[in-house]
Formats: sequence, C-alpha cells, structure tokens
Amino acid sequence: MPLDPELAELVTLANAAEPAHFDLHNLEKLRAQALAGSLAYGSGPQLRMVEDREIPGPRGQIPVRIYMPNTGPCGVVTFFHGSGFVIYNLDSHDRECRLLAAEASVIVVSVDYALAPEEVFPAAVDDCLAATRWVASHRAEIGATDLPLSVGGDSAGGNLAAVVSWILRSEPGVDISSQFLIYPVVDIAHESASYDENGKGYILTAEIMRFFIDCYAPRIEDRFDPRSSPLLAENLSDLPPTLVITAEYDPLRDEGEAYARALDAAGTKVELLRFDGAVHGFWQMTPVSSIARLAMARITQFLMETLKS
Repeated sequence: MPLDPELAELVTLANAAEPAHFDLHNLEKLRAQALAGSLAYGSGPQLRMVEDREIPGPRGQIPVRIYMPNTGPCGVVTFFHGSGFVIYNLDSHDRECRLLAAEASVIVVSVDYALAPEEVFPAAVDDCLAATRWVASHRAEIGATDLPLSVGGDSAGGNLAAVVSWILRSEPGVDISSQFLIYPVVDIAHESASYDENGKGYILTAEIMRFFIDCYAPRIEDRFDPRSSPLLAENLSDLPPTLVITAEYDPLRDEGEAYARALDAAGTKVELLRFDGAVHGFWQMTPVSSIARLAMARITQFLMETLKS
C-alpha cells in the first residue's frame, strides 16, 4: 500500500532537507541532529517517579533511567533504545519509556549502553546483559519485588533485546517472561531484499545502515556472531513469548520478519505485526501518527498480557 499519509508528510520533509553526511568526522553533529529530531515530538506523561542512576557494568558504570508508573506495576521492563548502535541516548526515548510505564503500568529501566565506534561489538551486548542481570537481582530495590520481567527495544535496541533474551534464556535468577522487538536489526552479516526495495527515500537508508554496521562491527567475522546477528543462531528454542513489529517501507523489514518465522519454527509463541504504509522509526512518532499510536497500544497490551502475575 502507499505510504501512510501522516508519515508521508514527514518523509517528504526529510527528503527535502540537506542530506546528513554519515562519516566519523561528522559523528557528534549527527548525534546532536538525531537527538533534536527525537525531542521535537515533545515530552511524555508525568509519572510517580523518574530517576537517573548508575549501575555496575563490565567497563564501569552504566547510566540507566528508572520510570515508576502512577499505578501499581504489573511488571518491569528492561528497555534498550534504538541507535544504529551509534546515536541516541536515554533522552531520545524518554517519551516512549514514559508512555510504556504509564499505559502498561510497568516499571521501565532504560539502559544507556555503550555506543560505537568508541566501543565496538560486543560492548553494547555486555552492557545490556549486565543491566538485565542487575534488574533481575535488584527488583526489591526498584519496587519490583516478585514482578515478572520483560525486555524490549527498537531497531538496534531490538537487536540487543533479542540477544539478551537468547543468552539469558536458561540463566538461573533471570526469568524473562516476554520480549518485544520493534523493527529489529537481527542480521548485520547480510542484506535482505528489503534493503534494495526500501534502501532510499524512507528516512533510514541502506547507506546509513551500512555506516552504522561498520561502526559497530568493523571486523567482518563479528557480524556472523549470533550476539550481533541473532537470526544466525543455530538454536532459537526456549525463548519467551515475543512480539515483533515491522514497517513496510523499512530496509530492516525482511530480516525482522525472518526472525519471527525462525522463532515460530523453533516453537516460540510469536506474533508478527507488520504496519503497512509505515517507515523505520515510526513508533516514535505517536504525536503525529495514528499507526504509531496503534503500535504503542499493541505493545502495552502485549506487556499487560505477558506480565500478569
């Protein structure tokens, strides 16, 4: 189907703007522009408490932001923001974390994992594993005693959520009840057909993705590691109930949908939900997009369904 009319306006504006130069010499400017774009959609709802703190990680302290809902929580979510592994931070996804906490009545722990190229693979994975283990073992400290745990993220954050669930699926003391993966990166070793089909003109381009991957995994052999490309894992069994969201006009569409099929074949309960007419990043556009609001509503419903005590 054609681009969603609400999103088409944003795509037209993006295509009319002066193109950003994705190279290492321009990195800080790219990060500032990307963050400004996220913040342009406004702030999220007021919550009972939002707290910034640091937790121990493999290379030092990891910044996290903890969101407490206004009502009694039904679970806790460890959230990994999108970034291409290179851009964004806790602020870029603050509104989405507030919405998740408010609408799903969950405690959200958003993780500011190490970014590339300063820290390459597997630094981000190691940070996200450490943060998830910390959340699982410190539930009482964050008001989540005996509450079930979910993990989730968008784009690169979806990659990290999938990897965390896969690695920790049988680890004692870390019982992940569900995962939600929003247009996830799951195979950085290969380019699917949607790279050609949607590689230009839809905000996230194939060229930008190649830059991100080069930053995150400069060694080609690392791109075949299941910790960077979870679609390549030999065994995807024993994973928690999963929601995978994809966008029709997204270079990452096909790999996300292939991952959902692989989970289903391995016996995982999985729901694949493609949003026709949508582009990569649409989930963050709830103030201007009705289908973004539909996606948020389905995620919150999924969390409430899978985190029931």
